[in-house]
Amino acid sequence: MLTNVEHLGIAVKSLAASDELFTKLFNIAPYKHEEVASEGVTTSFFKINQTKIELLEATNPDSPIAKFVEKKGEGIHHIAFEVDDILSEMERLKNEGFVLLNETPKNGADNKLVCFLHPKGTNGVLIELCQEKKTD
Repeated sequence: MLTNVEHLGIAVKSLAASDELFTKLFNIAPYKHEEVASEGVTTSFFKINQTKIELLEATNPDSPIAKFVEKKGEGIHHIAFEVDDILSEMERLKNEGFVLLNETPKNGADNKLVCFLHPKGTNGVLIELCQEKKTD
């Protein structure tokens, strides 16, 4: 089950310029920068109380973020929801008719396992499921 909004993802052209802009807007610096090579992005995270904002800059021209920015410009890219059990939630949503963009969870930023739902089935909104990785 989806438990809460985990973060909002915003596609940007320049992480450095956007970090500066959002630092001024929020009056705080990002708490984390991270590269996610499998997705072709570098990210930064801001946290305001319990709300997280993830800025995403493409690291290569073939990445989903590069294609998004080229087609739509900078802006909200996805809404991520936290789940307790990503595998069972993926199965539930698949059974409900949603199209998963990945059949198995992938490693995402901020120590998460992630799966995306195709936006054609969610009123044009890219939905990300996030589960905190278990530490042994």
